[in-house]
Amino acid sequence: MKPTDIHDLSRAKKRAIFLAVDTLLVPLSLYCAFALRYGSATPWIPVADSWVLFPVLTLWGAGIIWALRLHRIKLNAFDTHSMSNIGLAALLLAVSAILLSYMMDLFAPRSVPLLSGLFFYIFAISARLGGLALLRNLAERGGDRKPVAIYGAGAAGIQLAAALRQASEARPVFFIDDNPNLHGLMVAGLPVHGPDKLAKLIDARGIQQILLAVPSMPVERRHELISKLKVYDVEVQVLPSYIEMMSGKGLVQSLRTVAPDQLLGRDKVALDTPEIAKTYAGRVVMVTGAGGAIGSELCRQLLNCNPARIILFEQGEFQLYSIDQELQAEAKSMGIPIHAKLGSITNKERVAGVIAEEEVDIILHAAAYIHLPLVQDNEVEVARNNVIGTQVVAEAAAEAKLERFILVSTDKAVRPTNILGATKRMAELVVQDTQTRNRTTKFAMVRFGNVLGSSGSVLPLFQRQIARGGPVTVTHKDLTRFFMTIPEAARLVLLAGAYATGGDVFVLHMGEPQKIIDIAHRMITLSGLKVKDPVTGEGDIEVKVTGLRPGEKLYEELLIDDDSLLPTPHAKILRAQEGMLSQIEVASMLRELQNAITDADTARLRRLIATRVEGYHVQGVTAG
Repeated sequence: MKPTDIHDLSRAKKRAIFLAVDTLLVPLSLYCAFALRYGSATPWIPVADSWVLFPVLTLWGAGIIWALRLHRIKLNAFDTHSMSNIGLAALLLAVSAILLSYMMDLFAPRSVPLLSGLFFYIFAISARLGGLALLRNLAERGGDRKPVAIYGAGAAGIQLAAALRQASEARPVFFIDDNPNLHGLMVAGLPVHGPDKLAKLIDARGIQQILLAVPSMPVERRHELISKLKVYDVEVQVLPSYIEMMSGKGLVQSLRTVAPDQLLGRDKVALDTPEIAKTYAGRVVMVTGAGGAIGSELCRQLLNCNPARIILFEQGEFQLYSIDQELQAEAKSMGIPIHAKLGSITNKERVAGVIAEEEVDIILHAAAYIHLPLVQDNEVEVARNNVIGTQVVAEAAAEAKLERFILVSTDKAVRPTNILGATKRMAELVVQDTQTRNRTTKFAMVRFGNVLGSSGSVLPLFQRQIARGGPVTVTHKDLTRFFMTIPEAARLVLLAGAYATGGDVFVLHMGEPQKIIDIAHRMITLSGLKVKDPVTGEGDIEVKVTGLRPGEKLYEELLIDDDSLLPTPHAKILRAQEGMLSQIEVASMLRELQNAITDADTARLRRLIATRVEGYHVQGVTAG
């Protein structure tokens, strides 16, 4: 049995069960009263003389239980008020038994009604405590709830423990408190320990998180305590103080974090296949753009593929430092060297030097400028990075005769309406052309939908807007996108490397495209808030339509030619052999592009894109 099986029962069914149990306790209590009064477990003769009292008192007792709403007492909210109600019911039952005995002229000692009331009180409380203990036991044995320790056994800590017991994410295990008078006691059903035992308890009980529940603690003391708790290598979270909650300062941290996969509108695609580990095991893998959302996730997942080593290639110093620091400890424990290399993908000598120095086998090319508003205002530099940079890395891979080269592309490359999509399509053309001139290296491309949780996606933007109290901005009410999570995106790149035969385009079957405005509504709801009604003004967060941005499409496509699809070993991975330019056309395109970049000529760049990129068109800006 699982706790969810019980929790999933309707409220009416739960109340019916409580009513039935309490009603059955009435005749049981009366029988136990006779047994105690006559000192026998089988007092058949006196019971037979008063048998009519059993059905009458049971029916009358059911009415008392209903009137006092005992069947509506929640197990998780069982408290002294609930015990008082049960006590009142027991008293009324005892008085009722006395009156019924006199009215029906029954032969029963006067102590029996009083004893029956006492037994009912004991049995009703015991039944609820037993049910509560059963639920807690089932919850602790089942599921994957995170074991947590609560620092502070005061009122806030007790309330937090009660709330966590009803949550599916975490399970309170014990309290830690500075007050020595509480050490060794049980508070709210949990043992209280001193801070000196914390290190041993964390290891023994597998604690993953410490929740600091002392809202009245001074800020200086709180910071000092957090610093001490950080050494235990577990996550520390703080309950906001009462003042912070009243002023609203602590509410942002209290908002529920929305997981990306809650917004997909579909089930996550299982992309774990043995081909992945086989392809990368024992190889030296270089990831360009290793500090970005996709590049960093690629590096994390590569650790599970047992490569010979991972080369982090990144232009941004801070991004490279961050991912290097994150991966080093885990990589060291797995015996996988991590080498961090600063450099630009447009620097041919640097790229070729790193490939030769590290003896790279596979390149996962995730480096690109992808943030649409910035891209539109920096067209020439974006073309240099996205197209010329891809050419540099692809040709370096071919010259070094690497095993594989995988380009991370985007669905915006299909009939693009903006410079981002156009430059990524040009990068695809470069990769396709490089494949025609080199048979040793397998070149492939992966097209993503919108990657939820990446730095440029709607998820972090909407989260910041919700945290500020709104409005959440959407550019058009009918705007749709295909969505995938960061782990799905990274896994798709790794799978593309495993399935590549040369010049392939891989896409993930992502179901139906999702409306952005629906994503916004879902995020607000999942954050525990309500969407503000534009007519009545009721609700918490407004959703505001601002109008399409320059170059923004109402919808995206994944393939230029749907008839080019070919099967892969994975049902959810699609492969396409799409049209390409000739070697002469690609050489001419790159020559013209280089001239436009050298002269910083945006108009020339746009004319080139219109000539060479199939389906490119400028979309007018429309209101939502």
